Amino acid sequence: MLSEIPISPPETPLLNRINQGDSPQALNTEQLLQLSEELRSFLLYSVGQTGGHFGAGLGVVELTVALHRVYNTPHDRIVWDVGHQTYPHKILTGRMQEMHSVRKAGGLAGFPKRTESDYDTFGVGHSSTSISAAMGMALAARHQGINRKVIAVIGDGAITGGMAIEALAHAGHVRPNMLVILNDNQMSIGHNTGGLATYFAKIWASKFYITMREGSKKVLEKIRPAWELAKRTEEHMKGMVAPGTLFEELGFHYIGPLDGHDLPGLINTLENMKDLEGPQFLHIRTMKGKGFLPAEQDPVGYHAINKIEPKPKGPQPAVVSSKPSGPKYQDVFGRWLCDMAKRDNRLVGITPAMCEGSGMVEFAERFPERYFDVAIAEQHALTLAAGMACDGLKPVVAIYSTFLQRGYDQLIHDIALQNLDVTFGIDRAGLVGQDGPTHHGAFDLSYMRCIPNLVIGAPSDENECRQMLYSAFQHDGPAAIRYPRGTGPGAVIADDMTQLKIGKAVEVLRGQRVAILNFGTLLPQAMSAAKRLNASVVDMRWVKPMDTKTIETLLADGYDLLVTLEDNAIRGGAGSCVNEYLVEQHLVVGVLNLGIPDAFIEHGSPEEQHEWIGLDSLGIESAIRAKLGTIPAYASAKEQLGL
Repeated sequence: MLSEIPISPPETPLLNRINQGDSPQALNTEQLLQLSEELRSFLLYSVGQTGGHFGAGLGVVELTVALHRVYNTPHDRIVWDVGHQTYPHKILTGRMQEMHSVRKAGGLAGFPKRTESDYDTFGVGHSSTSISAAMGMALAARHQGINRKVIAVIGDGAITGGMAIEALAHAGHVRPNMLVILNDNQMSIGHNTGGLATYFAKIWASKFYITMREGSKKVLEKIRPAWELAKRTEEHMKGMVAPGTLFEELGFHYIGPLDGHDLPGLINTLENMKDLEGPQFLHIRTMKGKGFLPAEQDPVGYHAINKIEPKPKGPQPAVVSSKPSGPKYQDVFGRWLCDMAKRDNRLVGITPAMCEGSGMVEFAERFPERYFDVAIAEQHALTLAAGMACDGLKPVVAIYSTFLQRGYDQLIHDIALQNLDVTFGIDRAGLVGQDGPTHHGAFDLSYMRCIPNLVIGAPSDENECRQMLYSAFQHDGPAAIRYPRGTGPGAVIADDMTQLKIGKAVEVLRGQRVAILNFGTLLPQAMSAAKRLNASVVDMRWVKPMDTKTIETLLADGYDLLVTLEDNAIRGGAGSCVNEYLVEQHLVVGVLNLGIPDAFIEHGSPEEQHEWIGLDSLGIESAIRAKLGTIPAYASAKEQLGL
């Protein structure tokens, strides 16, 4: 049991052999146990060097070894859910020497990625997709006559997602040859363990029981009453000691729960289940953070870690950071939520399993009766909010931008169509850095802007975020405030809450010829570029409704170029809103739209990502200077149109 993360590479002779081309299938039981310990030690070391997810990975070390020992990967398909637990899988499949590059620009992704390795059979980032994807692969193998095993590994949190339940129900209907492994680290599903449960699990996984069960089925099916009695007896036996009755009713053959850290037992069970026909379900119990004492004691806090910096020797001079060290935007939201809840007892908070990430821990502790974590069920979260709003409550939904995409239909039909009073705190808007394209909030302005009745705000700093959340909450109807991951520019956050006029922009810098219309937290970059260009800067604040009067004033003042700036996809975003207005009003002026291009931006630091796509200060300045060179064409167009 380790209590500290090693800062030097551990000795890993067997792991080195596997990464040089040897197969786990060639190792005996003793060697496989040693391989598991080496894998766990190297995982701790490598994540200490890079930062990233590792608590879930520590919990599936034995399962990962067992899967690659029993199955012929990558011909056989292993589909991992979410991907937080796949670092051991990456280490075992030829990427050990590249683990130092995880989540860095040009390095390994923090999640499974099909273009990275043949062993990564399905790219993931959002949860609850593994059963659907694995089922698709199993049906493809059936259709093409390919002898292939397909396994979906899903956690007890992810299996609460509606998509996972839908896939389980469908699998019971079409009966593909596939195995679903529920990795239950006891973070979501209730405890139902004990010696009797383990004993029966071993019986149900034995070849004798399986053979007897299938043989009896063939005989007793001809005597229907006897078969029904036998079936009910088996179900009641399982129901007394294991939570498998639900899965049996859905059409799966359920085995479990088993000790997920008993490597020989896992291998034996997987071997017995390997050639069974139809949908199979294996329930294993694991410990998140297994083998690292701090993570075992605090699995939530050690879900992921930052890079471990070596402690310098001797006295060190004080370092003054030039970067603001204020609160994260999620904490600005959390503080506002508590302050608002004290003022208005109609406020209720809803999150789809993102309490910590959305800054709701304090709210959950102080107002437990008004806090609702619906698990990984974004669609339900939104319709739940709609129902609450129908009967006099004022729900606030805290949700990541990328996860709100999953509840889009409910946003339109259940909330906006009925003009219900629901406030959204949309976290992780824009580019999120190391988590990469699966987690970027690059599309929310585009997919929300087209929805009637919905107010959309994009604050430029921490205090504006607080005041806009307050303004959105006071608005009688659906309203969404989107803000990025991490800290802001360090604005002083006022204790008072002031209701801002919805749809009203603020000019923050006066210049000539060029006006930058900024939507969101790229304001510091806009200000820096504008000062070098002697340009004006307007903090637009609201995407919908947009301040068209300010745009008209700029045109009346003779500006040659309007530049829209946003941390959102250019196509369909805030810049498109400006373009549409100019076209509707038959206004001719130079326009430059800056934002996220029509591409998925790979993982890296946020600073690197903004530089790649020209949203850093120098990139903004360069794009504007290039555009200014084309402005005479607009003057010629004005003359031709007689304007």
